Amino acid sequence: MVSSGRGAAGTQQPVARRRGPVLERAILAAALDQLTEVGWKGFTMEGVATAAQTGKASVYRRWPSKEELVLDALRAGLPGPAEPPDHGSLRADLLSFCHSLLDSMRSRTGVALRAVIHECDHRAAERFTEFIEGEVLAPGKRLIREIMKNGIARGEVRPDAESGMVEDVVPALLMYRTKLCGGQVTDRDAVEIVDRVMLPLLRVHSA
Repeated sequence: MVSSGRGAAGTQQPVARRRGPVLERAILAAALDQLTEVGWKGFTMEGVATAAQTGKASVYRRWPSKEELVLDALRAGLPGPAEPPDHGSLRADLLSFCHSLLDSMRSRTGVALRAVIHECDHRAAERFTEFIEGEVLAPGKRLIREIMKNGIARGEVRPDAESGMVEDVVPALLMYRTKLCGGQVTDRDAVEIVDRVMLPLLRVHSA
């Protein structure tokens, strides 16, 4: 006989109360879900508490403000450090990087981050600047630098092509097209960025 999950009196058995790290993970996951579903403007601490099946006091005790909670939720959702692609050619490495970046942008954390970037006001945006520059953009710039160094070593990339501006091109174009096209950035867009922008920008000019 299959148990109904009810006690002898026909009442629902109480759900075990979550505490400590288990509860914190549930709150952070709920915060990401809220950002992807209702965006920054619709995000509330009360909504997170309800989604995490806990009380508002439990949320506010750990995160006194909306910005602090969102920062920790985004940080918890970021993937670990990636190794630079090394497929033996500049084009293959750039395509691998672009597709990886697109996958990140389409992920739950990526959608949540875009909601913050596109919707929060100037005051709130200042709270996220250091996080975005240091933990979101910097890892991608590191990968682009490694791709260029490998390309220089193979004779595919001009030695004078390395610059901070070049590191910004791919994420800037993808973010621009994401906002302009309502989030509908395709794999074909990544191919065009590589073939029409990055390769002409980086490759050694033929004599």
